[in-house]
Amino acid sequence: MDQPPPEPSPRPPRMASPVRGEIIIAEPRWRRVTPAPERLIARALALTHCAASVILTDDRTVKQLNNRDRGRNKPTNVLTYEQPAEIILALGTILREARAAQRPPAHHLAHLVIHGALHLAGHDHHHPGEAIRMERLESRLLAHLKIPNPWKPPTAIHTRSVS
Repeated sequence: MDQPPPEPSPRPPRMASPVRGEIIIAEPRWRRVTPAPERLIARALALTHCAASVILTDDRTVKQLNNRDRGRNKPTNVLTYEQPAEIILALGTILREARAAQRPPAHHLAHLVIHGALHLAGHDHHHPGEAIRMERLESRLLAHLKIPNPWKPPTAIHTRSVS
């Protein structure tokens, strides 16, 4: 029976190891929707001890890669590649998902960078047990970035009416 891959430490390292991969912003609109994306990505990668390059691009590019490499002719939020280690993220898809989940795009970006890094570390979510383990690890790592658990619905602000 296969053992699940070891989990990265849910505690942030004392000294964040330098990101060895590049952070490439191929789609300039990322800067308008996410303040300081490089810093956010570097922090997410450091938490997972991942040295992948991260490419922020558009839906068209991700759709082409998804079709070429996975036979799915549609964009997806994140693609990961092992050689070379890359995490590629699609702006339009991520914005639509963030809006639908009522979350800031920067929070969704950090979540998907961590998600991609965990895939590169050998984690997967094809089976319910794997998915639960991966979701729990993602939420613990996101908490270190002060980002709420993406698996819980956002809390509604209740206002009390005075009668």
